[in-house]
Amino acid sequence: MSFLNSPWLTSLDAANHDLRDQGLVRQLKLRSTPNAPVVRINGEQFLSFCSNDYLGLSNHPLLKQAMSEGADLYGVGSGASALISGHTTAHQILENKLAQTQSLHIPNVGACLMNTGFMANIALMTALGSLGAISIYSDELNHASLIDGVRMAKAQSQASVFIYPHNDIKTLQSKMEQDQNPLKIIVTDSVFSMDGDLAPLHELTQIAESHQALLYVDDAHGFGIFGINGHGRLEHLNISSPNIIYMGTLGKAVGVSGAFISANQIWIDWLIQKSRPVIYSTTPSPAIAHTILKSIELIESKEGQSRRKNLFDLIEYWRQNAHFHQWKCLPSTSAIQPIIIGSNEEALQVAEQLRQSNIWVPAIRPPTVPKNTARLRVTLNADHTQEQVQTLIDQLIRIERTFR
Repeated sequence: MSFLNSPWLTSLDAANHDLRDQGLVRQLKLRSTPNAPVVRINGEQFLSFCSNDYLGLSNHPLLKQAMSEGADLYGVGSGASALISGHTTAHQILENKLAQTQSLHIPNVGACLMNTGFMANIALMTALGSLGAISIYSDELNHASLIDGVRMAKAQSQASVFIYPHNDIKTLQSKMEQDQNPLKIIVTDSVFSMDGDLAPLHELTQIAESHQALLYVDDAHGFGIFGINGHGRLEHLNISSPNIIYMGTLGKAVGVSGAFISANQIWIDWLIQKSRPVIYSTTPSPAIAHTILKSIELIESKEGQSRRKNLFDLIEYWRQNAHFHQWKCLPSTSAIQPIIIGSNEEALQVAEQLRQSNIWVPAIRPPTVPKNTARLRVTLNADHTQEQVQTLIDQLIRIERTFR
């Protein structure tokens, strides 16, 4: 039998047809310029509102200089996992600094550098799952990486999993009161990546402490942005608890790549012993670690404070001026400003009309978001101008009229 007629290709063809029928086919776009408000995509120039580079640091001259310095000092590759030979002075200095950013919020804090936020969430959940049959309470709008981490922990340890309604404190409290398992953990995004809204971290911390539970906070879209020093939402809310395990990413507001987990040093030590992504993955490049350190110093500086002010001024400008008749803007106070369109087809059409006006805002569709909530996910950048934001608003208002 020819491979062209094999059952594998028959199944693949049917699955691809199904994606096309549902308007769920995705395609890579080729960007040939650095992250910026104006980029070149597939050879065309666009005003971009879709990057998570919230502070505009990924092309900052000081970070490019730091990358070069790091390569000169340590080379460009780690050569092995951290436990073999990949842990360098650059990594240790960075981890000390990352721990310091959360030192007012977590006692005896340590930090563990990871290759990605996705890897960090899987690493943490599976390491905790190795301790036994735990009870996991996870917000229904958590990121896919948290969902997968919870699933892997469940498969590993026969954990019980309760998915609580989004930010529903009363239901969470009620369910935890009925749970006799002493090993409980609440898992939540801090800033929800598709809606842009914020988790009630004060209330979640209180619930965790009252049940002697852990609280795992994924602050991927908050670290670098919130707090007077950009240290994230724990700093912003002045929260301190020994029950918190914190994750921040380094490829969004920080502008580089990677992620870290901060927690009491006992948990960091356990990650090193039991986390397969830590044990078996090549350590991130030491040149990147050196660059991240420079970025955090920049975030803490007056320039970083100025960039955060510019960003939050733009967020407020958007909230005051982006109003539509049919489409719904969600009440977000973060850099993520979703516009709910509804159908996959209409969201794709709106994105295409924006593209024809040289504005890049991709349509977000299921399974990334719930069915019938396809949307445009507008993300604002500290380097955008009010004029650029107004250009996007004007074009969206014009496009919406064509759907009436």
